[in-house]
Order: sequence, then structure tokens, then C-alpha cells
Amino acid sequence: MAKLINEHSSHIAVPEKMPLLPLQDTVIFPMMRIQLTAERPFSVAAVQQSLLQDRFIFLVAQQNATDDPSLDDLYPVGTICILLHSVPQENGTVILVQGVAKARINDIWSEDNFRMVSVEHLPDSTVRNVVEERALMREVMERFRAIALSGDSIPAELVNFLQGINDPGVVAFAIAANIRLSMSEAQLLLETTDPVHRLQTLLDILSKEAEVLSMQNQIKSTVDEEIKRHQKEYYLREQLKAIQNELGGNSSRADASDLRDKILAKQMPEVAEKEALRQLSRLERMPQEGPEAETVRNYLDWMVDLPWNTVSDDSINIVEAKKVLDEDHAFLEKIKERILEFLAVHKLQKTSKGSIICFVGPPGVGKTSLGKSISRAMGRKFVRISVGGIHDEAEIRGHRRTYIGAMPGRIINALKQAGTRNPVFMLDEIDKIGTDFRGGDPYSALLEVLDPEQNNTFTDHYLNVPFDLSKVVFITTANSLERIPAPLLDRMEIIQLAGYTEEEKLDIALRYLVSRQIEKNGLTPAQVEFLPEAIITIIRSYTREAGLRNLERAIGKVCRKLAKKVAEGSAENFRVTAAQVEELMGEPPRVFDTELEEDEVGTATGLAWTPVGGEILFVEAMAMAGKPTLHLTGSLGEIMKESADAALSYIRANATRFNIPPERFRDTALHIHVPAGALPKDGPSAGITMATAVLSTLTRKPVRHEVAMTGEITLRGKVLPIGGLKEKILGAVRAGIKVVIVPEGNMRDLVDIPAQILEKVKIVPVKTIDDVFNEAFVPGGAPVPSPAEPVISAPSGVPAQMLEEGSDTIYEDGEY
Repeated sequence: MAKLINEHSSHIAVPEKMPLLPLQDTVIFPMMRIQLTAERPFSVAAVQQSLLQDRFIFLVAQQNATDDPSLDDLYPVGTICILLHSVPQENGTVILVQGVAKARINDIWSEDNFRMVSVEHLPDSTVRNVVEERALMREVMERFRAIALSGDSIPAELVNFLQGINDPGVVAFAIAANIRLSMSEAQLLLETTDPVHRLQTLLDILSKEAEVLSMQNQIKSTVDEEIKRHQKEYYLREQLKAIQNELGGNSSRADASDLRDKILAKQMPEVAEKEALRQLSRLERMPQEGPEAETVRNYLDWMVDLPWNTVSDDSINIVEAKKVLDEDHAFLEKIKERILEFLAVHKLQKTSKGSIICFVGPPGVGKTSLGKSISRAMGRKFVRISVGGIHDEAEIRGHRRTYIGAMPGRIINALKQAGTRNPVFMLDEIDKIGTDFRGGDPYSALLEVLDPEQNNTFTDHYLNVPFDLSKVVFITTANSLERIPAPLLDRMEIIQLAGYTEEEKLDIALRYLVSRQIEKNGLTPAQVEFLPEAIITIIRSYTREAGLRNLERAIGKVCRKLAKKVAEGSAENFRVTAAQVEELMGEPPRVFDTELEEDEVGTATGLAWTPVGGEILFVEAMAMAGKPTLHLTGSLGEIMKESADAALSYIRANATRFNIPPERFRDTALHIHVPAGALPKDGPSAGITMATAVLSTLTRKPVRHEVAMTGEITLRGKVLPIGGLKEKILGAVRAGIKVVIVPEGNMRDLVDIPAQILEKVKIVPVKTIDDVFNEAFVPGGAPVPSPAEPVISAPSGVPAQMLEEGSDTIYEDGEY
């Protein structure tokens, strides 16, 4: 049944059912006349059916780009159109349509080889604010006129015609049909039934378009000026070239011939040589004084300077390699044994494809020097770059030559400096690489560098040709593995360097560091002698580090003080004692953490792993009258906070076993603090330490000051294994701890700890938190639970006594 539609003051009888023509990337507005091409079979059939009926056809835009759209693929609102003209073509039918009114799809079905739709007319709202509507129309017309005057190919006749139109729908749709709109913007204007809202939306779109056109005109003006400048420069260069030819001083051909000889003599891979010759041909055809010629010359210089086929001959002798490692490094026996295995594999395979070693450990433990020793043992050149702090992928892959000042990445640059394609290449500090949204991901670039299956075709963006890195022996270093992505870790074999004991530091200092610093500061061994007690004083009072770097600096400081005396005329020979160290270096720079001086209530000693070695930390707990809350301070991470929650829940659930009255929890506020708040702390290994401190403050039982502990706690009181045990025990020994409580699951890790360290400390393995309490509290006063009493278990760690008494106190979000 036909329906009389009054759309923009025109009365047209429109049927409720008509053929459907879906459109891709086009939205038709009422009053809009447009020429289209129907190519799809069902679209051509729909046009033919419209001609047979009454020339009405429904055009609607597709939401999803598909060749056979369904109802879900179409926007819900389209435009009823009159088919004005149709011309069959070889690839479809060209049609001319006139928009009549917008309508909403009610139903869609197929008939033969085309689709029919039933639609519902979607008129504009009749409730209008005439004043606001007129104001918006004037503002829209002003913006539209400004865009037309800016040269956006909008006919002036259209602007003049719209000035006399008072219908907001006609104005909005006419303007929308003549400006650039996205599909979403055009569809939004079509679906809007409120004329004021439609004008407001159109005004926002016109404002953005005006800004874009303004910037476009500014860019065009800048480009025009640049073109004029280049034309002037070209004219002057051609004049200069003519003058040089007249004078006979043009040497560009000779330079090009020299470059060609160098390229051919370099014996590059075929792809690289072809690209170099192509760039040389471009250079010969372009003006030699221009910036582009300079860019091409720089590129060719890089190509002929790279070691495409220059290699160092390996001279691996395992016996000599062992001597080299022993000369350069004391102790580290297991690590040196692994390096010898690494060298043996390279000697037998006669290829560089093998494990990529990653030395991980605190600063100053010898990671970089181990790489240098491997280089010496292999007879190859050593190259080192620090990748710490870089955040741009171009630092690894290089910049594309389209950028001004483009250069190759650090990998290619280092190989050029080495002069060979098979050096020992150390990538230092790979755990300190940064990323941001501008520079991409440098870690992803390193995957191609370090993967033996990919790096034979490594392509630097500047060179734009593959360079074979498969002959390079890559070694990496890091202080911590936490920030290194798992895919990159998968390419490397991790070798941990935990740090040195006090005895090892003393031995290394007397054998290596002292003589090196004496020579470095202009002294002779006959003038200066360091007694062992002096080195021990420096180690204990002035460094206390896992590595050796600060120890060597401190020895160097003493040598400088003595060098000053010698330079002033002193002829004495110096024997440096502990007292002279304090006299020359002054007071120690800071007070280092050591064990507690006496047993304390509410304070337990824990062990922590840090990127610079193991440290002890104190966990303090205090109980106060007040609202039942748990307050945590000391810059704790989320995992450490959860450990505190678990510890408190276990103690509350077993309060009767520990002789703690249940009512104690109703009016007690607990505060757990870990000093040194400026340092962030996180991890589960402080769980048993927190539980011990909390139980101590609630029962007023002191904790043994010579005991330190590490382990993760569960709600059932189990103690789980942790990581970094070797570093933690070394830190405990440096701090003077006598007893260390560790999870029983970590006992197998003790094989990596030197025997002289285990002789200085008692290791106590524990399976449950009750085992921890038995060992941690002062004998005779420890709150040891009775085995005969059952463990009270309650939901969320709430004691059963509290539930039986009907208490409404719960523990949640810091309150219990």
C-alpha cells in the first residue's frame, strides 16, 4: 500500500515495499541526486525490478564490507530514492537516483534473484525550538561559506542557493552531500530526527573540516615555497656545473669510478653488491652538490667499509683457554667450566651457531670481563655495546634513509668498528632497555639479532640489505631477569653470578686489585703494601657489596692519598693497616644493616634479593588499642601485602593454639612496617618473617636477634620455596647472621653455595610455620602450639570462636 510522504514540503506517494540496493562506502541523503554503478547481480536485478514497478528503490549503506550482505550487515536506516535514469553497461548498470525520504528497515526477504524490503518512514521531529534552529542554521552556513571560499571545490552557486532556504533538513542534507564525511558521520546525520541536534552535529563536523583545510593550505604554501627554492638551487647548480666543465675541474666521474672499484673489490653478497651498484648509478645521474648526493655517498661509504667477508681465524685451545680464565678470574669454577664447554663446542662444530650466554648477577661481579676472557680464548676481536636505556627500535635496526641524519643501528656500527664479521659481541645491560609508543619495541628487534635461525639475514633499515650475523658470538649481561621478555630469554642460556664472599674478595683484592690500583696511581709495589686487615676493613666498613667494583674504587682512593704524599716529597714505604685505612678514608660513608643487637618483641629479620645482591631487612609489627585494622607501610608491593594478609589470617585462625584471647582481635589495630621505605619491596618470600613479627607482638615473646628467615607462607601454614637463596645467604653472612631459616624445598639449592659460607651460618630447613616459630623465638618462651589441639579453620581466616559468639567483625580491605 502506498503511503503519502511529506518530506521537506513535497508530497510523494511512496510504497511500503520496494527493491533493496545495498551500498558500499556510500550514504545517500534525501534531496541528494547521485550517479551510481550497480555491479553485483542482485543489485542489477533490483534496478530492473524498480523499473518494472514504480521506479522506487531503497538504498542503504553496509556496515560490514561483504559481497552478500544480510540484514545484520546493513545499517538500520537508509533512503527511499526515485530511479531517474538507467544505462546498462558491460560490467553492470549505471543509474541516476534522487533521494526522497529516509526510512527504517522493518523486514527483508528474497524474491528470485533480488531482495525486497518493507520500510517505515522516519520523519523529522515536529517539536522545534525555532530561535535555536535559526541561529544554528546561520552558523552552519557561515562555516560552509568559509570552507567554500578556502578552495574546497564547492560551487558558489550552491552556497547562494542555500542562503534562501529555511528548511533545516534541506540545508543540512545539502551541505552533508558536498563535504567530506566518514561513513559513521554520514550515517549519524541520516539517522538523526531532531533538526537541532542534526545541525549541531553538522556544525562540529564543519569546524573540524575548516581546521583541516586551514592546515592543508598552510602546508601547500610551505611546499610551494620549497619547490621554488629547489628550482632556484637547481638552476644555480647547473650554472656551476657548466662553469666547472669549462674550467676542466669536475672530478665526480673519477670519484664514481673509484667507488665502483671498491664495491667490486669488497666481494659483497649478490644482493648487497647489486644495491650498492644501483645507488652508485643514481649518484652518477644526480647533481653532485645536492643533499641527496651526499646521502647516497654516505650510504656507499658504509657499504664499502663493512666487513662483509673479513673474518678472524679461531685459535681455540682448551688448555690455554683455561689458563686465560684462571688468569683473569679467581673462583667462579662452575662458570669457568661452562665457558670451557662452550668453547669446546665451537671448536668442534667450527660454527658460531650455538648457545647464547647471558651472564646475570649484581654489578661488579665480572660479567663484562668474562666476555673479554672468552674473546681472548677464541682469538677473536671483542666488541661491547651497552643497550641499557635505549627506547627506540632504530637503535638496533637503524634509521631508514628517508630521515634526515639517518644512520645504521648499533649492531652494524659496532661491526664496522670491529673490522670483522665474527667478533665476540657483548650486549650489556639488556634488562634496562626501555620502550615507548614512539620508538617501538627494542626487545623485538633483539629477537632477530640473537636468534641463530634468523640472524643470518638481519636487515638494518639503513642498509636495506641482509647482513649475516650468524658468525658472531653474542654474549649478553643483565642484573635481573624480571624485565626481560620470555621470548628473548628463550634464545639465551642463563648463567647466574651470585657475588663474592668476604674471603673471596680478600683473595681477589690481594692478587689482582691492589697491584692494578698501585700501578694505575703511579706507585710501585715496593712503595705500598696492603695488609689483609686493611682490605678486610675496607670490605666490611666501606663497601659491603656483592661485587668488586666499589672495593677497587676504595683501594684506588687509598692509593691516591698515598700518591699525594709521595708527590709532596715523602720517601717512606707505606704499610697500609686497618687504622691507616680509617685515617686516609675517613668515617665510613653510611651505616650498613647488620643483625639486631638484642632479642626484640615484634621485630623479625628477613632476607631479600635485589639486583645488586642479597640484603637483610627488618619487619616490625606493633599492636595498638583501636579499631581492628591492618596498616602496612614501607613501600610494599601487592604480593608482599598479600603475604601480610595470609600471615595474619593464619594467626587469627589458630589464636587459641597460641594462647591469644579471641577478644584481643576486636580492639587491636596492627601496624606492620618494613624500614628503608624509599626502596620498593615486593615478593612472597617475606611471608614467614611477617608471621613471626605479628605473633611476637601479639604474644609479647621476643624473637632471636641472630636468626634471619625467608619463605612464602600459605593460609594452611605451609612454607613454600623461594628464589635467590644463594644471594640471600651471602647477604645474611655479610650482615653477621648466625642462623638462617629456609624452606625445606630449597635445600637442594645449597650445592651452589661455597662451603666456607655454609660453615659460617646454620641452615635450618622448615616445612610449616610452626617449625619457623620453634626456631625463631627465644627458647623457653616461644608460643609453640600444642600438637594435641586441632587447628581451627574458618572462612577468610576468621577464628571460629568469633563466629560462634556472633561477632560481625570481618577482615576486608585492611579491616578485620
